[in-house]
Amino acid sequence: MDKELHIIGFRVGRETYGVPITSVHEIVRVPQVTAVPDAPDYIEGVINLRGRIVSILDLRKRLGVAGETGSKNRILVAENRGKLVGLVVDSASEVLKLPASDVEPPPALLQSGLNCITGVGKLAGRLIILIDLERLLERTAEAGEGARSAAPPTAPELKPGALRAGAGGRG
Repeated sequence: MDKELHIIGFRVGRETYGVPITSVHEIVRVPQVTAVPDAPDYIEGVINLRGRIVSILDLRKRLGVAGETGSKNRILVAENRGKLVGLVVDSASEVLKLPASDVEPPPALLQSGLNCITGVGKLAGRLIILIDLERLLERTAEAGEGARSAAPPTAPELKPGALRAGAGGRG
């Protein structure tokens, strides 16, 4: 019997992508996102998800696909290194059962750039690009670190307690 991969299917632009179902905690509508200063353009900001702060990354921007956030967009909430991260996608709803024999390694041309594609699956006449979320988020963190280290410093770091003297007698 052929082994099946269980993946969450989602769309970004015209393409269908997939990630292992075990890597996704939940899928939620896009709530109000709080912007974070000095973040790369693909980092939308953070949300409060039932008391937990979750960083939000726009996969369209990260993958270089044009588009805007709308009412059909969803956030795939995944865990990476013990922290939750949300990925904005155009739509997400399918749980796909993909026979392992219908997955091919990524073409050599796709192994540059983010290098997060693990394979291309064939299902009912369509292609599904399989993504390694850990690798995508690792590359995203590296890119973000590079962007921040190249930016000029904006303000001196405050030492703990430095604001007490000027806290208007509340300290």
